Amino acid sequence: MTLDRRARAGTDRRTRRSAFRLAAVLALASAAFLPAGGALAGRTGDAVSFPPGESTAGNFLAGFHADRAKDFDAASLYFTRALLTDPEDTYLLERAFTLTLADGEIKGAFGLSRRLLAIDPDNRLANLASGVDLLERGSYTKAIDAFGKSHSEPLTELIAGILQAWAEYGAGRTDKALDRLDAMNGPQWFELFRSYHAGLIADASGRSDEAIERLRVAHGFDEGSIRITEAYVRALSRAGRFDEANAVVDELLARVPDHGVLNRLKTNLVAKTKMKPLATDARHGAAELLSGVANAISRDDGSELVAGLLQLALHLDPKTDIARITLAEIFERSKNYERAIEMLGLVDEKSGFKRAAEIQIGFDYNALDKVEEARKHLEGVIRANPKDLDALTALGNILRVRKMFEPAADAYTQAIEALGTPAPQHWQLYYNRGIAYERTKRWPQAEADFKTALKLSPDQPLVLNYLGYSWVDRGENFDEALGMIEKAVEAEPSDGYIVDSLGWVFYKLGRYEEAVAQLERAVELRPADPTINDHLGDAYWRVGRTIEARFQWAHARDTDPEPEELPKILKKLQEGLPPLTSKQASEGTKPSGG
Repeated sequence: MTLDRRARAGTDRRTRRSAFRLAAVLALASAAFLPAGGALAGRTGDAVSFPPGESTAGNFLAGFHADRAKDFDAASLYFTRALLTDPEDTYLLERAFTLTLADGEIKGAFGLSRRLLAIDPDNRLANLASGVDLLERGSYTKAIDAFGKSHSEPLTELIAGILQAWAEYGAGRTDKALDRLDAMNGPQWFELFRSYHAGLIADASGRSDEAIERLRVAHGFDEGSIRITEAYVRALSRAGRFDEANAVVDELLARVPDHGVLNRLKTNLVAKTKMKPLATDARHGAAELLSGVANAISRDDGSELVAGLLQLALHLDPKTDIARITLAEIFERSKNYERAIEMLGLVDEKSGFKRAAEIQIGFDYNALDKVEEARKHLEGVIRANPKDLDALTALGNILRVRKMFEPAADAYTQAIEALGTPAPQHWQLYYNRGIAYERTKRWPQAEADFKTALKLSPDQPLVLNYLGYSWVDRGENFDEALGMIEKAVEAEPSDGYIVDSLGWVFYKLGRYEEAVAQLERAVELRPADPTINDHLGDAYWRVGRTIEARFQWAHARDTDPEPEELPKILKKLQEGLPPLTSKQASEGTKPSGG
């Protein structure tokens, strides 16, 4: 899979910006500063021009806002430009360094870190970056000293201490590396990382029994960790303990079915393959630590610190795919989907995470409103494996949300055919295909799918609601529909769509006061939904609150209703609802009015 032209254009722009930053770092290092509008010669001798009339304050404000938006590319560029106009400002230097590192411009970041350390020798992140640079170049003793200067609060204590242990291992001092880890003190969560990396170091050193015991302890702390499980299983396989390894993998596969990494481990175990250690040298071990810590804290912190740790991990080991995927998630949270696509596209073809990365690229294209690109990309993944349930489901979901219901139904059908015997967790495939069928006027097929979904997952509120609402809207099975929707509301009382369904069944039964009460609550939960506002307008009209009814219909008109519903709403705004016939009034089942 390759990036499209737009993504490549973004990469080209980043290359030009990288040239600018490199030239800026060279200028800062030599104290040769130029005014705005001048030019610098880059490493290749090409001139890098600066836009005229830029000020320190202007670049600072632009960088500040880009930083707030987590646009590390733009933020690092603006802070570097600001630094060129005020090179003695320590804050600008620190921001330029931190954001250049977060953006992945490693050479430029290392140059800025050296200049920052000359001014602020105790800067923790700069010392950490310096240590990584030294470790990558094999200067292990100097790396240990640099990491020692980055100790401070618990997180940096953990990172620095384990990095020092890996540097000791790199220098051939395995016993000292393990002693360092055993001597570390800190919060209880230290123990997971200490045990895990002690196991990795013992495994890399060929100390099989010690590796297995230490990794067993780490696995006990987090049995759901794919990465720890992989390291543990690899160590067990080399000791010939395949039965134990199989049991560990099978237990996690039961919780995380069809995971690429676990499937690959299982294949190797069936073949009784003795797998190599997860980390084989100090660079790989240090990258594992940096990516692991960053991944653990990224869920609550998408800051430049997390991104910087991930970029350092990739510098040490470009095949650290966890780092690429976590960076992509950070970019996605800041809506920088093009950068996420770029990052995911670099996941190694042989990685157990490659398939998940390719599927996520499809979602990111969709987030960019590039629906055809998303569709073509996922169809390419499916061609490679026509039974890829995750890719088929992803394609169906994107098409369904985009209201492309016919091809969505086709994608879900292909997924269902790939299932074999459906399991309880597959209820949603039938539910989603049922929606696609219902929206394309294929009610018998839709109803059958909803009923199948309920057989697989009884009392599932989404299915209870959709089937019950559909029956009510079709004038069928009122009593059964009411019971189903009441059960759905009991399970999800704060879901405005489900509460709306309950109000609508009361309306269709002629129980208008009860309908108003439920529909008012639904509007509180979903105030901008056109259908719910339309329903409340109908209910208000039937209880004689005609002014409020017209207000709700006007609100429904103004909140992007379905095209086929708009003319009905406009007619009600002009004429109101027709009077009930004597037959309707006596039977209690009424037309919707829309």
